[in-house]
Amino acid sequence: MSSFTIYPAIDIRGGRCVRLIQGDYNQETVYNDDPVAVATDFTVKGAQYVHLVDLDGAKAGHPVNHELIGRIANAVSVPVQVGGGLRTLADVETLLKLGVSRVIIGTAAIEDREFTESVLGTYGNRVAIGIDARNGLVATRGWLETSEVKAEVLAKELAAKGAETFIFTDISRDGMMQGPNIDAIAAIAQASGKQVIASGGVTVLDDLVQLAARREEGISGAIVGKAIYTGNIDLELALRTIQ
Repeated sequence: MSSFTIYPAIDIRGGRCVRLIQGDYNQETVYNDDPVAVATDFTVKGAQYVHLVDLDGAKAGHPVNHELIGRIANAVSVPVQVGGGLRTLADVETLLKLGVSRVIIGTAAIEDREFTESVLGTYGNRVAIGIDARNGLVATRGWLETSEVKAEVLAKELAAKGAETFIFTDISRDGMMQGPNIDAIAAIAQASGKQVIASGGVTVLDDLVQLAARREEGISGAIVGKAIYTGNIDLELALRTIQ
């Protein structure tokens, strides 16, 4: 049976652990002033992977919190994946040298295909493609803009260029505690023939159970953020239940 990984998430803004609602920088909740401690706690509870987002980087178009990300990567004993503002090969190399296991290319996958294909060619499975969609169309620049590119089309094209892992977010579900759009996630997996990590909308343990039940369709994991911080999902219980 295919594996299913739960990725507890830390969104970093101004050096703190925060959450936004639907990517709105004006709707921020600060959950912790010490992201390193949060990441360490996740691993103590059994997490096998940690997901980090440099929100400042996503907005600025280049990594901003990379020093903090490096400290997190070195503080935990499990792999760390990072997204947010990665638009150059130098940015990618900087994070990988800091100890990050996998980088996530988002906006650049739409706006700079040459760069994206170059990174995939160089680093292969150490690169995940983040596809954030609004009404089926890919959103870019920290969700501030929406393209005319269909999410499934982008996934299929980049799979042909070497992408092995996709992270799919239905923006309408993010931070809304309404559950993930499981059919849309499965559609990305089917279109690409690759592994897809669900992001956005995971609210209760049953959401993870439902996602994991479709692991054979290519849904290989889920990123969980707000639900952990609010206590809706107990990370230790979720890990025991799913893995």
